[in-house]
Amino acid sequence: MAEHRDDRDGTVTEFGKLVNLTPRQLQDWLERDESKAAGQHRGGGESTGHASGRRIVELLRTSKSDLSDDDVAHMRKVNGYIKRHLAQRPSGDVTDTTWRHSLMNWGHDPLKDR
Repeated sequence: MAEHRDDRDGTVTEFGKLVNLTPRQLQDWLERDESKAAGQHRGGGESTGHASGRRIVELLRTSKSDLSDDDVAHMRKVNGYIKRHLAQRPSGDVTDTTWRHSLMNWGHDPLKDR
């Protein structure tokens, strides 16, 4: 059980480092057209990243002790997505790119805190 707890704590800690938008910043971003246009849209509906962003807002507002196993599993998915996406950074100015917009849907702005 200790191994499970360590994995859980590591996932939550990593999530806290990788997700660099506040709940309010992310919620405001998700209202913008650029956010809604980014990502993979299955069947013409909401993109996977946009739906994840809404869930991330909830997770950021949830105390660590109240996180379910499903919540931590989603955090693990978010961590993996952000790390993979950061490794694919395009060259040049990324300010107004789909790459950045997609990352922001997942709670990470690569231009923040520069």
